[in-house]
Amino acid sequence: MHTIRDWPAAERPREKLIAHGPAALSDAELLAIFLRTGVNGKTAVDLARELLQAFGGLRPLLAADRRRFCDMHGLGTASYVQLQAVLEMARRHLQEQLQREDVLENPDSTRRYLASRLRHLPHEVFACLFLDTRHRVIAFEELFRGTIDGASVHPREVVKHALHHNAAALILAHNHPSGVAEPSRADIQLTRRLVDALALVDIRILDHLIIGDAETVSLAERGQL
Repeated sequence: MHTIRDWPAAERPREKLIAHGPAALSDAELLAIFLRTGVNGKTAVDLARELLQAFGGLRPLLAADRRRFCDMHGLGTASYVQLQAVLEMARRHLQEQLQREDVLENPDSTRRYLASRLRHLPHEVFACLFLDTRHRVIAFEELFRGTIDGASVHPREVVKHALHHNAAALILAHNHPSGVAEPSRADIQLTRRLVDALALVDIRILDHLIIGDAETVSLAERGQL
């Protein structure tokens, strides 16, 4: 049986990453580095390709619950725990970046962070980034779960949390588990209600981001705040 060690050095995932950086690797090659070893008759890359096919891609694999993840041949509880630790480190790294900068100066970092927190969830979650007067992050909170509309998101609760954090501004966000980021009429109406409610206590809403599978839609960019 041939192993990855038998491959030319330039084709081995680890050596390829060192030479060219992680962006040069395919999803299967990145996953193979995480897996470290294959199974009987299969290299780590072969196993990674099979897993990506079985889950339908890298994102569904990363978002899989523990039971489904551990049911796959070649995976198990140790791999699941390790993967969750890696994902949480990535989220915390993005959060630390945001806390050091004006979020309006780097909107891509804000979108990446909020997507990392909300995109994988199977249900709708409404969350807020609470910002100080220099638009740096004070805190991130998930405030409501379930169908996001005017009945389930209470402006008084958003105001209460904003005052608790002594926030000067907010960025709202919620996910669409359908994967389609296009805002609904209810999303727009809710945003306007929250803008009005927070204006009474002199707190601005800078944006409301809708998180889908492949994109994140900004209501501020759409002129719908």
